[in-house]
Amino acid sequence: MRVFVTGATGLIGSAVVAELLGHGHSVVALARSEASAAAAEKAGAEPVRGALADLDVIREAAGKADGVIHLAFANAFSSAEALASAVAEETAALKVQAEVLVGSDRPLVTVSGTPYAPGRASTEADPVATDGPVGGRGRTVAEVLEFADRGVRTSAVRLPRTVHNNGEGGFAGLLTTIARQTGVSGYPGDGTQRWPAVHALDAAVLFRLALEKAEPGTAWHAVADEGVRVVDTAAVIGRRLGLPVESVPEETYGPLGSLFATDQPSSSAHTQQALGWAPEHPGLLADLENIRA
Repeated sequence: MRVFVTGATGLIGSAVVAELLGHGHSVVALARSEASAAAAEKAGAEPVRGALADLDVIREAAGKADGVIHLAFANAFSSAEALASAVAEETAALKVQAEVLVGSDRPLVTVSGTPYAPGRASTEADPVATDGPVGGRGRTVAEVLEFADRGVRTSAVRLPRTVHNNGEGGFAGLLTTIARQTGVSGYPGDGTQRWPAVHALDAAVLFRLALEKAEPGTAWHAVADEGVRVVDTAAVIGRRLGLPVESVPEETYGPLGSLFATDQPSSSAHTQQALGWAPEHPGLLADLENIRA
């Protein structure tokens, strides 16, 4: 397939591009800068210059593709207002891609997050949150999946809070960044809350499988570690950076503080069985050993 990919040069996107190219697909990559275009071209993709807000560019590229994988997001977590703006920007871009594929039976794979299920690990059957700091993303994904009724083979790959590679990425990566800035490897609350995680290279395989064979309107879980205690994550970060490990206020993590403090394990049993996905790369705690002081 000729696949249009947004967010193609990020930690996850670069892994997805390599996975697609390695399995005989060609890639057209949205590139918002000359540096991103150069990186995409070096990876073997065809760059198309444009940002997530350039809806005409996105509409044209998606319309010419055999399938679409949407990964781009502004990651503007500095304030509630910035986050809301990022969600609105992504919503507009996703709806443009879905609309241009109506009636084509072509695949549109979007990204979502694993849901929260009180007292247990969430599954693919659980709905994603439509309230809270990132509830807008959940509402948008639900709307996009409904395009299955309009002739688009939509699917959503739900990513855990930490997608990591070489010790970087996700919530764990934010813990590392904040630890470097503050001199303390912190965690909210008592640290016993659990976060699911997956290696970016394993997540990339699932995006490809969803593109190739997911049924319309389906959701899949890219989860390798069902739930790693946050205090254990902070402990590895502290040891690698030579910093004390301490509980810190939720406010340390800005608008995502409530998410950081939530126990949110998740399962991928159905995904592994139905799509034949089998994570094989290092788990979170092992991968964090790559952090350098």
